[in-house]
Parts: sequence; structure tokens; C-alpha cells
Amino acid sequence: MKATGIVRRIDDLGRVVIPKEIRRTQRIREGDPLEIFLSHDGEVIFRKYSPVGELAPMAAQCGEVLAKNLGLAVLVCDRDHIVAAAGPGRKECEGQRISLPLEQMMSDRRFYAQRPGETLYPCEGAPRPILLAAPILVQGDITGAVVVLAGEDGSAPDDCRQQQTRLTAAFLARHLES
Repeated sequence: MKATGIVRRIDDLGRVVIPKEIRRTQRIREGDPLEIFLSHDGEVIFRKYSPVGELAPMAAQCGEVLAKNLGLAVLVCDRDHIVAAAGPGRKECEGQRISLPLEQMMSDRRFYAQRPGETLYPCEGAPRPILLAAPILVQGDITGAVVVLAGEDGSAPDDCRQQQTRLTAAFLARHLES
């Protein structure tokens, strides 16, 4: 654990303010859920809660099915990290922090299809740019995305691929709602 040198007092309602610098570097946004842990030494530890991370095994299976169907690499991510990866180039991406352009796409709650000449990468060290990205929306809140990487053959973001990507994101969202 790394000491920050910042000390904060608890107010009369039991609240503690997390400093802006820490919220920015850890990408903690207003409304983000935090999980609270207690260590044996009496430490109180806050960790960002990831509903998509809770579904990692199922997200991995969905990613594998979509990757086999499309013949392309598929990533499932929460709002910060890539939770599951399948297909070619998955090892370079698994567990990586998502890129700022992908984070922005998710916060805009919009579906993304690569345009000619455009190259957005899902994370640092990704072997291929993003071809398609569908947000995972749970009760109107963004919880993650299903991302399909472009293939070596210059795959196009055709209607069938777009529909399958959207369907996978909707399936994961439905599971998170229940």
C-alpha cells in the first residue's frame, strides 16, 4: 500500500472526502460505487466496485462466443479495465486499463463503429484498433462495453457484426440487472 500523506477528518455524518487528485488519478467519478474492506490490522480500504468484474467468467464466455462468430478479438471491459478478452491478441489486452478515447465513448453512451482512416485503441499495447464498441447500459447507467478489435484483413464494421456486438452488450446488461 502506498501512503499519500493526505489526512482527512470524518464529519458528524461519518463522511470522508476523497481528495480530487486521488479521484482523478484513480478515475473515481461522482456516483461510482465503492466497495469497503477491512483488514486484520484495522485498515479501512475502499476499492471501486465493478459489476462487470463480478460477471468476469460469464463475460469471458460471451466474449469467446462472439470472437468465434466474428473471427476477431473481443474485449469486455468495465469503466476502467478490460475484464475479459477472447480471440487473437487477447493476451496484450487482458487486465489493462482502458484508453481515454474508449472511456469517453462509454460515458457518451454511444455505439461506435470505426470510420475509414480512424484508429482508436482500447488500451496501451493493443495489437489492433477498435472496430466496434457497444456500451453495456444497466438501468441507464454505463457499466462497461463490449469491444471488437479490427482484423488483419481490414474487416469492415458491417451490419451483422454491429448487431452481434450490440446483442452481446444487451445480454450482459440484462444479466447485470437481475
